[in-house]
Amino acid sequence: MGLTKRKDVWWMSFMYQGRQIRRSTGTSKKQLAEAIYAKVKVQIAEGQFFERREEQEHTFKEMMERYVAERATLKAVKSRLRDHAALGHLLPVLGERVLAHITPKVMAQYKAQRRIEQAAPATINKELQLVRHAFNLAMREWEWCRENPMHRVSMEQVRNEVDRWLTPEEEDRLMATSSPWLREIMVFALNTGMRQGEILNLQWQDVDFSRGTLIVMQSKNGTRRTIPLNTKVYELLAAKQAATGLSRGPVFKTPLGNLLQVRFLVREFCEARNRAGIPDFRFHDMRHTFATRLVQRGVDLYKVQRLLGHKTNLMTQRYAHHSPESLREGVKVLDECQPERFSTNLAHGAVFEDFRGSAAS
Repeated sequence: MGLTKRKDVWWMSFMYQGRQIRRSTGTSKKQLAEAIYAKVKVQIAEGQFFERREEQEHTFKEMMERYVAERATLKAVKSRLRDHAALGHLLPVLGERVLAHITPKVMAQYKAQRRIEQAAPATINKELQLVRHAFNLAMREWEWCRENPMHRVSMEQVRNEVDRWLTPEEEDRLMATSSPWLREIMVFALNTGMRQGEILNLQWQDVDFSRGTLIVMQSKNGTRRTIPLNTKVYELLAAKQAATGLSRGPVFKTPLGNLLQVRFLVREFCEARNRAGIPDFRFHDMRHTFATRLVQRGVDLYKVQRLLGHKTNLMTQRYAHHSPESLREGVKVLDECQPERFSTNLAHGAVFEDFRGSAAS
């Protein structure tokens, strides 16, 4: 029992209710650490040492290690990789701090430092969201702390939304410069709006030809969704199954029949895109193209939201400015509400004369 120094921080060790407690003093100054240690001993003697012990015992690193161990299996591979990248920045700064010392002020300082390092606002937000989720579990399920400091930390403003879709002329050029197997995938993407990972994970057993639908089993937000097949996609899948004779396993494979990896698809897509002279177009923009084309043709945003698999309408609202014609149907309803006399005069350009005559009488 007593004080020991770990790296640059003094830690206390003492007995409480029959168990040994190790707690950081949060300081590298021995004199201050001794004062903190003495205060804790007084609290124990007076019976005032109580619920704050968990958040004083567990470090940020311990919290994140438990979070990864318990939550990693529930996340998609891409999300796990993103969490790993975020922890590469968080742990060197916050790892040795106990949870009681992770305050809104500390996280605000972390945000400021990441800005100095020129991290993108969206990247900073992903790191902050990871911390917020971990603290929610530590507070609500593990009972390691009493509050989540992230509830008082604002997110960064993100203004990097891309509103890029493929024109018919660009689509023709892109298809012309692509190999047959890549062309199949792009046609499929443009007519289903599915994400890259969802396409690569699609299995033949998820396709229901009798109903003309497919089920996205591994969606980004963890929920399943059903997508109806239009004629083009139905015929594409039917011809593909007839040619391969497969009824199970991945729908899309490499030309040699191997498992299609993301890097292989992206490399082939980028080469075809560059040959077509469309350097500012990403594979994900085919999903934007799908949504934009639907909205431009009057499909309401709720249906677009369901097809894209957005949990809320916030993401889908980005396409709202593409729908002036569908909005026009809304204002046309007002034509039916106009008085007959007013409508007739307006049609003959005489409404102002009518009003003038009425006023004179």
